[in-house]
Amino acid sequence: MSSKTRLAATLLERQIEGGRMSRRDFLKFCALVAAAMGMEAGYAPTIAAALESKQRPSVVYMHGAECTGCTEGLLRSIDPYIDVLIMEVISLDYCETLMAPSGKAAEANLETAIHNPNGYYCAIEGAIPLRQGGLYGQVAGETMLSLFAKVAGNAKGVIAMGSCASYGGIQAAKPNPSGAAGVGEALGPMGVKPINIPGCPPNPVNFIGTVVHLLTQGVPALDGYGRPTMFYGSTVHDKCPRLPHFEAGRFARGFETKEARDGWCLHLLGCRGPYTYNNCPTAQFNQTNWPVRAGAPCIGCSEPDFWDAYAPFSRDVRMKGESA
Repeated sequence: MSSKTRLAATLLERQIEGGRMSRRDFLKFCALVAAAMGMEAGYAPTIAAALESKQRPSVVYMHGAECTGCTEGLLRSIDPYIDVLIMEVISLDYCETLMAPSGKAAEANLETAIHNPNGYYCAIEGAIPLRQGGLYGQVAGETMLSLFAKVAGNAKGVIAMGSCASYGGIQAAKPNPSGAAGVGEALGPMGVKPINIPGCPPNPVNFIGTVVHLLTQGVPALDGYGRPTMFYGSTVHDKCPRLPHFEAGRFARGFETKEARDGWCLHLLGCRGPYTYNNCPTAQFNQTNWPVRAGAPCIGCSEPDFWDAYAPFSRDVRMKGESA
């Protein structure tokens, strides 16, 4: 069992027993976040100081046109577990998927959250329908476009969680009947500039690390697509354990072949790793696995318009001039 897995198990046991994180476990968690952010271990005390402030940061988490897969991925976070995240690291004051209230009680919770005198951060999961004034996406009779503009427009910072929120995702794929768009495109005219955390779904550590960066250093360095370079600064290909096979010209010709089982490169089977910026090989999901290690090619889910640009995902997508 890895040290990270042991730590995760310890945190879960403490939560089941009704206890809070010990100081030692808390500092370990801060060190893990620092590592995910590309910081030295010595940065952990800075993270600890930010997270130990008397007023935990309020987060309002909205859902647009999506499948809720990003929230499901976040629920399976193990560094920290979701209960530690929302009860000890941040104050998740509104999230339709996780909150107990519904109907008018939920609407009242949202109003209370967005009038927090200390302010709040807004996370949006899912695309925003724009056609006919946003008619094709509504919450409690109000269009997502109108509601999200109000919530995001008054937030201290906005995070677009997942590829749908970042770029429109599958909702924006052709023919895009609802006119779905990412948060930046939909709310940009209103002055909203989100930090994009793309992926289908993104790794939970990318969301947690971004929140921590906002608290400790402000907005992180972003690339041209609004992604934090600390998580999206290199391609999947650059860090892929199958890279030596790629460089040696060893390509699997079928998923059922011995070469595929032996770890040969999956580029000819549709792997988009050379064109995809993400930290999947190093962060992994729940620090356990990721698609290529599991034998599936990268489908480029953190890239803009990946549904239209890369589907069907099993086809060879070598760029012009490449050979195998």
